[in-house]
Amino acid sequence: MADATPYNQDLFTCPICLDLLKDPVTILCGHSYCMGCIKGCWDQDDLKGVYSCPQCRQTFSPRPVLNKNNIFAELVEQTRKTRIHTPSLAHGFAGPGDVECDVCTGRKLKAVKSCLDCLLSYCETHFEVHNDVNPGRKHSVIEATGQLQERICSQHKKIFEIFCRTDQSCICYPCMMDEHKGHDTVTAAAERTDKQKQCRETQSKIQQKIQEREKELQELRKAVETLKSSAQTAVEDSERIFTEMIRSIERRCSEVKELIRDQEKAEVSRAEGLLKRLEQEIAELKRRDAELEQLSHTEDHIHFLKSFQSVSDPCQSKDLSCISVNQGVSFEAVKKSVSSLKGQLENFCKEEVMKISAAVTEVHAILTEPVTREDFLQCELAR
Repeated sequence: MADATPYNQDLFTCPICLDLLKDPVTILCGHSYCMGCIKGCWDQDDLKGVYSCPQCRQTFSPRPVLNKNNIFAELVEQTRKTRIHTPSLAHGFAGPGDVECDVCTGRKLKAVKSCLDCLLSYCETHFEVHNDVNPGRKHSVIEATGQLQERICSQHKKIFEIFCRTDQSCICYPCMMDEHKGHDTVTAAAERTDKQKQCRETQSKIQQKIQEREKELQELRKAVETLKSSAQTAVEDSERIFTEMIRSIERRCSEVKELIRDQEKAEVSRAEGLLKRLEQEIAELKRRDAELEQLSHTEDHIHFLKSFQSVSDPCQSKDLSCISVNQGVSFEAVKKSVSSLKGQLENFCKEEVMKISAAVTEVHAILTEPVTREDFLQCELAR
């Protein structure tokens, strides 16, 4: 049938959204786009300051001002009115990541269903035809998927409907009667139900681990703040006390300040490194939790079984399972030692500074941290 419009509708199709132009604009190179589409593209180029045409790649700087092409807009509106018989097609073309209809010719529409008997995916129109052609047969139909071949036995060309627990693999009925004869086999649905329980158990453990790690994260952050506050107080008190001392002790004051700062820096550095590792582990646990949650809702038994093992492996902590945080971290002992030093004679300065040094090195934000795998396992068993 001849097209009802005298214009080529492709001229009025936006190359970005593949729909009829909306608020059409024509840029300097002559190509036309929806105003919203080209704005979205150029918004991503703001950091570079150079803007290009998505089709011919001609660049512009500064960013061109966009004005609606009123003539084009009128022609597009006329074209839109002629598309009475194909309103759904404008929004049904398959794009990146979509499953294409196997029956469509030319520009393919997005598939909505896949038939496991026909091994084909269908758009809405061709799925209706499929049902008309098979009025008395009940085909196995699932949501559109591009992984149909993964559901077919390469040897017998039959659908995977059985799970062999002996070999931990999906098989078809002929396989069960042949090389898997005598094996422990169940239906894919039954195995899915069993694995679903394991999925929930694994997810529960991960969620518990997340809670534990988040608690440790908060405790460690609090200890770091206490450490910084106490270190700052110790520095200020030390400066005040040393200022009152005679000039001969000023050299010792600098030594104490350096010791405090070095210990603060070392402890904060250790704590911040552990904070980062805790945050990474929590992010990984949350990602796996989300994957398990998404997998638990899929209706595709085969996809579930094929994907379950890779996402349900026990989480391997990186030697972080036992963290003890010193909530009472303080440099108060330093202040006491400095106050005691104030009343002492110069002859005793060296001895007292050694006491200060010992007090500083005893300040730890993290009391224990496993450094070997054996330590880690002992900490994990003790939890």
